[in-house]
Parts: sequence; structure tokens; C-alpha cells
Amino acid sequence: MFEKNYYSLVAGLKEYALDADTKGFDATEIVAEIVEDLSESDAAAVRLMYGYYDCENIIALRAGRSAYNPLGNIAQEELADELSSPKRLPKAVARVVRAYADAEGEDAEGLDMTRSFEKALFTAYYEECAKSKCRFMREWAEFDRTLRNVSAAIVARAAGRAIDSVTIGGGDVVDQLQRSSAADFGLRGEVAYIDSVITAVNDEQNMVEKEHKIDLVRWEQASELASFDYFNINAILSYLAKINIVARWALLDPKRGREMFERIMAELDGKELVK
Repeated sequence: MFEKNYYSLVAGLKEYALDADTKGFDATEIVAEIVEDLSESDAAAVRLMYGYYDCENIIALRAGRSAYNPLGNIAQEELADELSSPKRLPKAVARVVRAYADAEGEDAEGLDMTRSFEKALFTAYYEECAKSKCRFMREWAEFDRTLRNVSAAIVARAAGRAIDSVTIGGGDVVDQLQRSSAADFGLRGEVAYIDSVITAVNDEQNMVEKEHKIDLVRWEQASELASFDYFNINAILSYLAKINIVARWALLDPKRGREMFERIMAELDGKELVK
């Protein structure tokens, strides 16, 4: 199966971003414009990436919180309907929503209902990502889950909490996090960025600086996963992963967000395009 290339779209990514410079940065508009030019299967991969924010929004709504991340696929006014009768969420995620709404129902059969709704929902989300036909989406989701699990495990260990209460999903890395007493959880040879994350979480008392260092790990991984991709969906998802980081920092720290935005522009300028 051949990947579709988007020569004009990738060449115009800088234009999408430049329209959103400084005060008017609008990541949702950038995503919407990009999706319009993608094939159905590639657009589905983009929606799956942004499904993470749908999970965040569903969790917040179910918990009675007003928090809403506009990067999600589902509009805020549609969330309540999706929570009561999911139609747009990925299949496994929708099943969890239905199961926790009716613990005696058919959807709850075979699910570990002792887990929190949040853990069950994100576990289902990452399971959906693992089945994606898009290589970048599979690898990015696995990286993202591992990064979040490692960060959570470091914090839990320092607080004396059970690590299995904060990790999502299973696998060798999760097993190591839960069993190892080593400072690096015995993962130095398996998780290349483990030292960077441990340093960020343990050494930074400033939460903003800590989050910035962790997002730099995300940024580098987004680049690495698309190192040899230039015009396909992997290149576009890599770009969007960075746009998501910029969007976050545009709110947390506008100056830092502007710096990251300028870094995207520099990377696009420096990318050799195949003639």
C-alpha cells in the first residue's frame, strides 16, 4: 500500500502557521484547513491524534469540571450528547463510555471496571492508536503513553504512592516502572529520554520550567519519528504534534510559545524539498 504524498500542502505549512503568528495563533484553524486536503484515511489519523483531547474533555465533563480543550474533535456543546450516546469517539473509547454509564450492561463485560474511568478511557484510546494504519500515529502514541507513564511514576514514587495507580496500559516499560527500585527504573537502555525526564521532574521546582523541558522531549521525538518523511501523513502529523505544543505554550507562556513557533518556522526553512 503506497502512502499519498502532499507536496503542495507540505510546502504551504509555513503559510498556515504564519497566518497564526503572535496574537492570532489558532491551532484549531490550522488543523481544520489541513484536514480538508487529506485523504479519508489520513484525515482519520489526524482525528485520532486529536482524540486524546476528546478523552480529556469527556473526563472533565463527567467529573463536573468546566475545563475544555478546543483541540478536541468534538465541540464543547456536543460533548454531553457524546457522553450519553457516543457516536464519534473511537470504538474502544466509546465502549468504555457506555460501560461506565451502565456497569451491568453488555459493554462492561470483559472490562476491568475496578479501574478509574480516566485510566480505562486513556487505556482504550492508546489501544486504538496501536491499531492505526499510520506508522507515525502508532509510534507517537506509544511514545506519548510511555512519556506520561514515566513522568507519573517519578512523581508517584517521590510521593510514596503506588505506581500502578498512575500508569496507563501494560507492557514491558509499565512492568519495569511498577517493579524496579532503580533510580532510572532500569529503563536507561530502553527509553532514550529517561534521564531527561527524570531530571525535569526531580530537579525543577518551577512547574513551568518542568513542563517546558518535558515538551522539548516531545518536540524532539516528533522530529525523530518523521526524520525521513517529507510530504506524507507522517510529516504532517509531526508538524501538528509541534503545533499542539506551541498552542499549549501560547496560553501558558506567550513568549515561550512564540519561541517554539519560530523554531517550527526555522525547521521548515531548513528542510530540503525533493524537486
